[in-house]
Amino acid sequence: MSLENKPSERDLEKPDSSKQANTGTSPEEPWKHPLQHRWSLWYHKNDRNRSWEENLLQISSFDTVEDFWALYNHMELPSKIAEGCDYSVFKYGIKPMWEDRRNSQGGRWFVKLRKNQAVTDNCWLETLLCLIGEGFGELGADVCGAVVQIRKKSDMVSVWTADYRSKDSNTRIGEILKKRLYMDPKSCILYQAHGDTQAKNGSSKTARYVGR
Repeated sequence: MSLENKPSERDLEKPDSSKQANTGTSPEEPWKHPLQHRWSLWYHKNDRNRSWEENLLQISSFDTVEDFWALYNHMELPSKIAEGCDYSVFKYGIKPMWEDRRNSQGGRWFVKLRKNQAVTDNCWLETLLCLIGEGFGELGADVCGAVVQIRKKSDMVSVWTADYRSKDSNTRIGEILKKRLYMDPKSCILYQAHGDTQAKNGSSKTARYVGR
């Protein structure tokens, strides 16, 4: 897969509205910078009177840098949403649930975060920029999306991959994620297949990656 047309880190910087205003753009807004993929933002609320899937709401979709920032700047930061709730950003057409056919054979890297608003918000934003800015490079084809979960004792950011059996690819994705989150090289992150999570048995397909 060629990387020539993928947005760079510079492309994902917040756009300068003054420059946009002087371009004399048409209704098609040709100044917008397209992303490699179209993405959807999901919100899962904690309502125990409804089923898990009923609590899953698709908020919006975007496929340009400008539309991403417009959405991000108008949504509550993860640290501000209620405990038990999640944000997810997945490739368009993929639901952030194990039962989706494109997730059924997959797994996730997950990073537990101490309860600190700045840490949670910064890690989530950095994960999103890596995700939509093709920070995983050619391995991006194996990435489905990312989730941030807000819980009472600790928060968690995870990156979902398509196939838990792709050990080499998954390991490299974990390496990139760890570097992007500026984690201690001696710390470890955990990869778990969705099937293991469902069965509450992480012994058979769970692997740890420890940075060098």
